[in-house]
Amino acid sequence: MDIKEQFTKYIHNLQDQICAGLERVDGKAKFVEDAWVRPEGGGGKSRVIVDGNVFEKGGVNTSIVHGALPAAMQQAFNVPESNFFACGLSLVIHPLNPFVPTVHANWRYFELYDKEGKKLDSWFGGGSDLTPYYLFEEDAVHFHTTLRDAMDPFGTEKYPKFKKHCDEYFVNKHRGDEMRGIGGVFYDYLRPTEETDENTLFSFQQANGNAFLDAYLPIAERRKDIPYTEKEVLWQEIRRGRYVEFNLIHDRGTLFGLKTNGRTESILMSLPPRARWYYNHTPEPGSREEEMMQYYKPKEWV
Repeated sequence: MDIKEQFTKYIHNLQDQICAGLERVDGKAKFVEDAWVRPEGGGGKSRVIVDGNVFEKGGVNTSIVHGALPAAMQQAFNVPESNFFACGLSLVIHPLNPFVPTVHANWRYFELYDKEGKKLDSWFGGGSDLTPYYLFEEDAVHFHTTLRDAMDPFGTEKYPKFKKHCDEYFVNKHRGDEMRGIGGVFYDYLRPTEETDENTLFSFQQANGNAFLDAYLPIAERRKDIPYTEKEVLWQEIRRGRYVEFNLIHDRGTLFGLKTNGRTESILMSLPPRARWYYNHTPEPGSREEEMMQYYKPKEWV
């Protein structure tokens, strides 16, 4: 099998594993699968969970799409008329309890071809990041340490580099460079080189995908039964509003999906079921909510 076939098989297996792990923690809700076809080529499997004991809304989606590269993406990639292949797994989980963080992750692979079908370029991208509404520092340390440990066998320089990329990417620049959460790792355009061939990059991608459940599930299990009030729910919904702003204004994956005639329901699966926007909202001085604001900027957790 070539790399794109291997990666396609991998993300389908990973989708099964992640859904099973999340269902186990939830104890009530199950993922419902919606298979879809892209008219221009390819399709995917969207799996959605709603109204669970732990997870209010979430999705774990895989897609394998191909065809002519749309004009908008030709311009973005600075290439002439081309064909493409893209496959990946993308997930967003919005828990019910405000003390359980939202989590996002994706791992993807892309190939670009000329009109005769010759492969011109290929790259991997991905990452995982955490968006807590109330922070327990040991959770942040656990999440980042798990991601670092997955990357270290491929070079100890990778985690600091990709952690910095994440801090700089998941930011609402229109909110004074306010991060949407506490980051994680983010990488893109990892291309084969003489030093790092495509099989090594594939192994690196697998290591990151395989680390997800270990990074997130212990946090969800520790926090899912903490009592909360409407005050905490209100803050959760205000911060979810910032999450929506990032996804709709800044996120490259959302933009790529919509401009390549991706499946809108699957792309916008990342949005929470409830969010709020209060005019000029400022947390109460000395409150736990005000304290959280210090964490929405880069911080070393490991």
